Amino acid sequence: MEGLPQDKKIVLFDGFCNLCDRSVQFIIKHDKKDVFRFLPLQSELGQQVIRHIGVDTSKTDSIILYEPGIAYHYKADAAISIAKTIGGVYSLFGLFSWVPKPISNAVYDYVAKNRYKWYGKKDQCMLPSPEIKAKFL
Repeated sequence: MEGLPQDKKIVLFDGFCNLCDRSVQFIIKHDKKDVFRFLPLQSELGQQVIRHIGVDTSKTDSIILYEPGIAYHYKADAAISIAKTIGGVYSLFGLFSWVPKPISNAVYDYVAKNRYKWYGKKDQCMLPSPEIKAKFL
């Protein structure tokens, strides 16, 4: 897809979700190899990417990891793949890939379904600081 860096992994996230915002901040802090770029699901480009890869947003609405020209992951697979890419102690989350997908996705869906209730919701997508603006598409 044009307009996306082909050498970066794109994290599509819910721009209104406080938990997602904290997760993005966490990934940025630990992305020592500058692997990730970020894109709110609600943005025009985010919607174009979703259509391009054919993800049904009625089945996932919180995080998608897109590797241009390679693959995409969503739900627990996306979280596990991100953790493994960050590396270090976080790569231990890769052990969860042994958990059957229906179970790991059920846990993921439970958290995703309750994320606004537990962590709150923003009125608008976050505005990145000048220091991290280059990481957002």
